Amino acid sequence: MQVAADLQKGLDVYAIREQFPILKREVKGKPLVYLDNAATSQKPQVVIDALVNYYTNYNANIHRGIHTLAEEATAAFEATRDTIQKFIGAASREEIIFTRGTTEGINLVAYTWGRQNLHAGDEVIISGMEHHSNIVPWQIICEEKKAVLKVIPVDDNGELILEEFKKLLTEKTKIVSVVHVSNALGTVNPVKQIIDAAHAKGAVVMVDGAQSSVHLDINVQEMDCDFFAFSAHKLYGPTGVGALYGKKHILEAMPVFQGGGEMIKEVTFAKTTYNDLPYKYEAGTPNIADVVAFKAALDFMTETGMKKMRDYEHELLAYATEQLEQIEGLKIIGKAREKTSLISFIIDKVHPQDVGILLDNRGIAVRTGHHCAQTLMDRFCIPGTIRASFAIYNTKEEIDALVEGLKKAIKLLV
Repeated sequence: MQVAADLQKGLDVYAIREQFPILKREVKGKPLVYLDNAATSQKPQVVIDALVNYYTNYNANIHRGIHTLAEEATAAFEATRDTIQKFIGAASREEIIFTRGTTEGINLVAYTWGRQNLHAGDEVIISGMEHHSNIVPWQIICEEKKAVLKVIPVDDNGELILEEFKKLLTEKTKIVSVVHVSNALGTVNPVKQIIDAAHAKGAVVMVDGAQSSVHLDINVQEMDCDFFAFSAHKLYGPTGVGALYGKKHILEAMPVFQGGGEMIKEVTFAKTTYNDLPYKYEAGTPNIADVVAFKAALDFMTETGMKKMRDYEHELLAYATEQLEQIEGLKIIGKAREKTSLISFIIDKVHPQDVGILLDNRGIAVRTGHHCAQTLMDRFCIPGTIRASFAIYNTKEEIDALVEGLKKAIKLLV
């Protein structure tokens, strides 16, 4: 019945699963049920093939060589930049900077724009549901510059309190840096409202798109954010690579991040002149193979259909929520009106880590702990949660396996 329903939507989930080699393996004698997609997604064969093809057929450094392999590698590398530009709706390819991931993108902005523009008494606003990667860099810069860090509070449903955010905004606010989708709760934040309010005060806005880029349609021009960072490995692509979008005029005015090859035009012992965008921020030999494979991941998503993927993931979320709420003693943390396909929960009298171990014994992979959002866990007065996060290759049968595994775990632990 499930197969027929998926086919009616034009989405054959079981055919999609066949594209992911790892889903065929067993864990501790059980079929793998992978529900840790918010941490990292699995990779389709086309992404794996792209990596192998690069190293097998045209492995060479880029931009600097005139031989055939170098030209082929450069073309493939830059094709990914063009694909990212289109994927997030950027105005130009010069606005796309390759990074090691979302974390490096946020740090780049904090250490360049922040050091240049923040002064004593200035204010930086983040939210109460940030990943540590969007807290620590701003703490470091605020301490260095004697700036003030403010935090948008979170309500009991796991939503930002926008009325309080507007009260935090002042003429001293220089930058607002917020997560688009919470990695711990799945909450979709109203970033357009936040951006408009911040711009009205003359502040710039950084958006952490690590979770949103795989689940939502992203158009940075319509959003009007000043910076947007995301990671390939959340979007069925390789680890260790990501991208930072920045408005061109802002990037051009910012100082450099790292020094080295590629980010320069001319170097003398007296003075160095820096390269044009985007190479100004791409020092040294980049992660060429993974950037090339990143394109294969984005093409996979585009060809599968973002709307089809989003609709199916919402269906999984609704089904999982209904099933989990029937388990006695289970409490879902984060019941925002708008969520992506992620559920965090706790179980009375049971430690999340114990549940995670027992589920792993049944081949079920979930995440337990504070999910690099310790301050958010403190807000809910809990040490951590059990987090199940769903992707396009997950099925309702896997959710049933999760529910059965949880019930078995509760009998053993309570």
